[in-house]
Amino acid sequence: MSTITRTNVSDLRGAARLAFDATLGITTLVEKMHHTIQLVHPPLGASRAESTRGLTGLIYRSIRGTTRIIGKGLDAGLAPVAALLPEGESSTSRNAWVSAINGVYGDHLERTANPLAIDMSFLHAGDFVDPERPGDVVQDASGKVLLAIHGLCLNEQHWARDGHHRIANVAETTGHTIVQLRYNSGRSIDTNGRSLAAMLEALLERWPVPVTQLVIVGHSMGGLVARSAIHHGTAAGHSWRGLLRKLFSLGTPHHGAPLERGGSRLDYLMELSPYVAPFTSLGKARSAGITGLRYGSITDFEHEFVPLPDDVDCYALAATLGKRRSALAERLVGDGLVPLNSALGKHTDSARTLELPTERQWIGYEMGHLELLGRPEVYSQLEKWLR
Repeated sequence: MSTITRTNVSDLRGAARLAFDATLGITTLVEKMHHTIQLVHPPLGASRAESTRGLTGLIYRSIRGTTRIIGKGLDAGLAPVAALLPEGESSTSRNAWVSAINGVYGDHLERTANPLAIDMSFLHAGDFVDPERPGDVVQDASGKVLLAIHGLCLNEQHWARDGHHRIANVAETTGHTIVQLRYNSGRSIDTNGRSLAAMLEALLERWPVPVTQLVIVGHSMGGLVARSAIHHGTAAGHSWRGLLRKLFSLGTPHHGAPLERGGSRLDYLMELSPYVAPFTSLGKARSAGITGLRYGSITDFEHEFVPLPDDVDCYALAATLGKRRSALAERLVGDGLVPLNSALGKHTDSARTLELPTERQWIGYEMGHLELLGRPEVYSQLEKWLR
């Protein structure tokens, strides 16, 4: 017989909050549509900020007020119950769906203090590592540290593919102690970068043995979070910056992803119609992390160009679904999500091209975006460069 745990109740609270938030959002959307339909000749985009009045407006306000009361009452009732229950173990499937929700709505979850919001943390061999006391978990630590950072909607468990944990094997065979990052990928890349920079400073200052070098491997968004951390760590004068030797990015959209840019343009076109404009709120609900992928922004300034650090050896591993390079793969398709040029740091404006020597670039053919996490040839090249 299964036992209800604190984790179960916390998940229920978080899911309930999301459901009530969605109900409030849909109610507002319907009200805007109602207002637009009442207009005889609505101007372009007129319904975006309008609400109904009179009895109709009172009804909509009552619906929202009742929803808030019920939601807060349910949450208040569940909170003391959770405190009385034993802490529960989190499963792989639970971690996967929580990570996915954080990728899409993570900034909203954090802003509303939703229990489903993921706190940034380090892990080693499946156990959480306290940056203030890493020696409690990390046994037989090496002075060489490899930090693995996952991508959007994923978590540290996604590095293990098809029964193999190749990033851990590479770390072990090259004499590195692996640490993995778990983070809320729906927060802005800049915010996650600042948090990671501060946490790395604490972790490496208290590492069980003197650290001689740090290596970072980032998949997809993880590569941007790493670059953001480097940027903020440099600005803050953090000591770990002097220990960073190599940065590897796997399928990282250094110059953005076309899918997110397409979503942004669709929002703009939809807002031109007063009848469709209210629905843009659904599309705009995507997180700050996702919108940051529009141009691969690593700071809060969307078009700010930040070059690669000149004191770190930087490498790019990219993939294409095709058997060979092509203009389509380089500019649009790539690995299915990230074009080759973006993953390799190339830009139509030469001033914004990342300085990556040809010998530090690698392309996997007939390979998708997520396959970069598990294909043996990726890790064979990674190990070669690490050695």
